[in-house]
Amino acid sequence: MAGRYAARFAETEADIISAQALRFKAFRGGGEGSDADAFDPICKHILVEESNTGHLVCTFRLLPLANGAQIDQSYSAQFYDLASLHAIEGMIVEVGRFCIDPDCNDPDILRIAWSAMASFVDDNEVELLFGCTSFSGTNSEEYTDAFALLKDRYLAPKRWLPKIKAPKVFHFAAKLKLFKPNLKAAQKHMPPLLRTYLLMGGWVSDHAVVDSELNTLHVFTAMEIGDIPANRKRWLRMAG
Repeated sequence: MAGRYAARFAETEADIISAQALRFKAFRGGGEGSDADAFDPICKHILVEESNTGHLVCTFRLLPLANGAQIDQSYSAQFYDLASLHAIEGMIVEVGRFCIDPDCNDPDILRIAWSAMASFVDDNEVELLFGCTSFSGTNSEEYTDAFALLKDRYLAPKRWLPKIKAPKVFHFAAKLKLFKPNLKAAQKHMPPLLRTYLLMGGWVSDHAVVDSELNTLHVFTAMEIGDIPANRKRWLRMAG
């Protein structure tokens, strides 16, 4: 049941520490530690917890920016040239460090997280959600079908397409130009967060950044709120 979980904003330093501990577990191979960076103090952090126990099962952070001209202040801008998005006039929000406890596999957790995002979007009249969406590991061959599907169906509109900035990338749109994906294999290897972005009408960069520090391949991902299908918007609002 969706009522098993509840989402809320972090309110205390202890909340932030708990989120950073879960991020360490999810992104850095398990164990105890803290995944923290310079963006944490300027972000709003959302926690999804078990309603009965308070156990933290999911966390992510939101960085609201007044318009596209401020996008270079985002975490994503370290890895992608986002000058094409400067023209967006309304509020944009970066979704970052999204993770679910590796020991929890209830699909309702993702639904509650998206519902919390939707509430923030509605309350603040956000025009664009964006961020880096990660594939585990840095071996692109494991995800050939998934990347080929992104190339075929989900590349950013040309006017918004990010340019290469990171020193090491996998330019999947060019390298897989003639490769036709197996749809079943592509869906199997598509990260759940990215799959949901795509269902909402989201799009991605034409290349993936090789992030050796976090042992991931990530693509710039964005979703224009005005383009979300009506039935998906209803699903988001009902999820909470």
